[in-house]
Amino acid sequence: MLNRRRTLQTGLATLLSAAGAPRAFAQGKPRVKIRYNEVVHSMLYAPAYVAIAKGYFDARGLDVILATAQGGDKSVAVMLSNQADIGLIGPESAIYVHNSDSPVKIPIFCGLTSTDGFMLVGREKVDKFDWSMLKGKEILGFRPGSTPLLFLEAALRQNGLDPQTDVKLMNNVGIPARVGSWLAGQNQYAIFIEPDASQLELDGKGYFMASIGETVGLADYTTFMATDKYIRENKETLQNWTDAIAQAMTWTAQAPVAELVSTIGQFFPGVKPEVLAHAAERYRRLKIWKTSPVIEPAAMEKFEDILVQGHVLEPGKRVKFADLVVTEFFNKAK
Repeated sequence: MLNRRRTLQTGLATLLSAAGAPRAFAQGKPRVKIRYNEVVHSMLYAPAYVAIAKGYFDARGLDVILATAQGGDKSVAVMLSNQADIGLIGPESAIYVHNSDSPVKIPIFCGLTSTDGFMLVGREKVDKFDWSMLKGKEILGFRPGSTPLLFLEAALRQNGLDPQTDVKLMNNVGIPARVGSWLAGQNQYAIFIEPDASQLELDGKGYFMASIGETVGLADYTTFMATDKYIRENKETLQNWTDAIAQAMTWTAQAPVAELVSTIGQFFPGVKPEVLAHAAERYRRLKIWKTSPVIEPAAMEKFEDILVQGHVLEPGKRVKFADLVVTEFFNKAK
């Protein structure tokens, strides 16, 4: 897979800091600059935005510079070329790199989401959705080999549909163009992440059919990773990062929705609060956000099952949990 990944294109980079955040790190100790790259920009990553906005990173002496790659292939390129310190990417990226000839590997050190955050939407409202309704229909999917597409295919298979023959998956639309493609009338169904799914629904431009993550079940979907060299040389930094994420997960799970929306609204300029609230309530209800950064071996096994079933990972190239996931940071998380 790695040799088919496209050349990195410049992502949107923004320096984010929390005004007035508490300074809990030792006085005089140098602050640590973190070049942080997320695969796409989404409500799915709300706990990470909370950690920035609430000052949890800042309180631990971490200055976070956020960039959005717009695709797992681009995120991998950024990581391998040392243009980012920490990446938020699907676990498949770490698996592909582990099995590649690259001398640099990108192990996972912290979890963020418990399963897929995409919603299946349709153009017409139905009283009761049945997956058989998709047979023979065009579905706006995602980039080949990506986690959104692999989980969609897994959901189709679980409901008796062959992704290759029973539906027509349209996987050639770039991430920034997906909403525009749908609004232009292309395809009968599509998968959208939040807040796009809620925006379409509240605008009457799409109707919720099913949650891909709820259908497939728990399988760590988006994780934090760093190069093996960075992990060896920056253990204190990664522990601070993981502790901040754990704190943000707890706050995200317990805060009133209105307060959550107010906190992360700066990351979604132009999106109405009611749209963010709709998305947040759905993610909470479906338990899409993890409440602990711990990654369980069974969840990662299921993730690799999906890759094998999707024919992007040979059964003999499954990666052992111990070779894929560094557990020391989330096991010590405060």
